[in-house]
Amino acid sequence: MSPDAAAVIIPNLPWIIGGALAVGGAGVLGWIYTTKLRIQNGYPLDGSWGQALHPKTDHEAKQRVTLLTQENAELRAELGSVKDRLANVERIVTDSGYHLSSEIDQLKDRRLEDRKDEGNA
Repeated sequence: MSPDAAAVIIPNLPWIIGGALAVGGAGVLGWIYTTKLRIQNGYPLDGSWGQALHPKTDHEAKQRVTLLTQENAELRAELGSVKDRLANVERIVTDSGYHLSSEIDQLKDRRLEDRKDEGNA
């Protein structure tokens, strides 16, 4: 190392060491924070080789996943039937509303014509 480089580095050495410690500390704090978020949201923790540490899958967890999958399928089927019923209601409200009122008016007109024919109108 040249004397000029040493003259530049030595006075700034505390800033260099402090910066390295700050970057290292930020990395550790970030790792702690992400681990906390993983625990809060139920994601598995990873070991140093990528293996899952927590939560471990056991028989109870597998049963719970199976039950939730079945419940999800039932809810999807129920949602499908609700959509079908809603489509029928929409069809009745939009299509038959106009036709129903016109049919009622036609029946009223026929009734009036029948009364006129009988002489009661």
